[in-house]
Amino acid sequence: MKRTALYILLLAVSIVVLLVVNLLLGSVKIPAADVCRILLGIDSPPSTGGAGGGSSEIWRNIIFSSRLPQALTAIVAGAGLAVSGLQMQTVFRNPLAGPSVLGISNGSALGVAFVVLLSGKLGGVALSRLGYLGDAAMSVAAIIGALAVMLLILWVSQKVKGNVTLLIIGVMIGYLANAIIGVLKFLAPEEDVKSFVVWGLGSFARVSGDEMMLFIGLMCVLLPLTYLLVKPMNLLLLGDRYAANLGLNIRRSRMLVIISSGVLVAIVTAYCGPIMFIGLAVPHLARVLFRTSDHRILMPATALCGSVLALVCNIIARMPGFEGALPVNSVTALVGAPVIAMVLFHKRKDDIEE
Repeated sequence: MKRTALYILLLAVSIVVLLVVNLLLGSVKIPAADVCRILLGIDSPPSTGGAGGGSSEIWRNIIFSSRLPQALTAIVAGAGLAVSGLQMQTVFRNPLAGPSVLGISNGSALGVAFVVLLSGKLGGVALSRLGYLGDAAMSVAAIIGALAVMLLILWVSQKVKGNVTLLIIGVMIGYLANAIIGVLKFLAPEEDVKSFVVWGLGSFARVSGDEMMLFIGLMCVLLPLTYLLVKPMNLLLLGDRYAANLGLNIRRSRMLVIISSGVLVAIVTAYCGPIMFIGLAVPHLARVLFRTSDHRILMPATALCGSVLALVCNIIARMPGFEGALPVNSVTALVGAPVIAMVLFHKRKDDIEE
């Protein structure tokens, strides 16, 4: 228990440290002392030369309009995707299950594709030219697409028996969504295709201002609610027959876990685009680190690990020397793939020793 508490504390401290690093690093160098002054609302002294006047105002704008929103978005998005991945891996008892396993992320992409790729054809005005209004339309379309696929999955789950069948159907829904997106790309103007591709690369930089507050507020409500599913998820690990003998309603519990995971994925994808590998890699990392399958520990541990990994990826994407930022999905793949490989090798080593 002491070991678990120590790791939880270390992860929490790591999030604070990485948050500070996210505020310090970027294409524009801002001294640490000035970052502290800006965060505390203290005016820079006139004797600081370049830090005074216009430079101070520019730095304040960079901190509050770019770096701080990106870091806070990474924290809650990473936690949401990691918890969603843990839920999917538990309900399907499949180590390769992730937030996109049921095609919910593909549903978000399909919703955005309909709005972005058909806007120029049907409305005469490309959505990519509408600025804030276009971004809001994309977020709404992503949520609608994800929820539509989730409702379809829930309807199918009432008709079929067995997790494997449901998993295969979810994968097929994902392939179908990708096929429709491919057709829409072929028919759409080049400018709209570019906007959709950029959205598909994923980014923590899209959320700012009131959108950021709404996104963080939603996630701060949803993430604690997932803890209510800890007991059913622990029972599901025992197998359907044993869990049913203990009084668990298997179908209802499975449906609640899928709904919880799907809503988390839908909201994160709507605001940040499809972020890959975090939901797949982080649950494995948490299991190895905490050496337990008890979801009372795994749930908060996975959320914290997800936030840490997302912050690390955001730092790499905005490393000094890069103009702008690298696509988050490229960074998460570079970080997540070695993590999964390390976990699998570690697990294989433990099996051989046993």
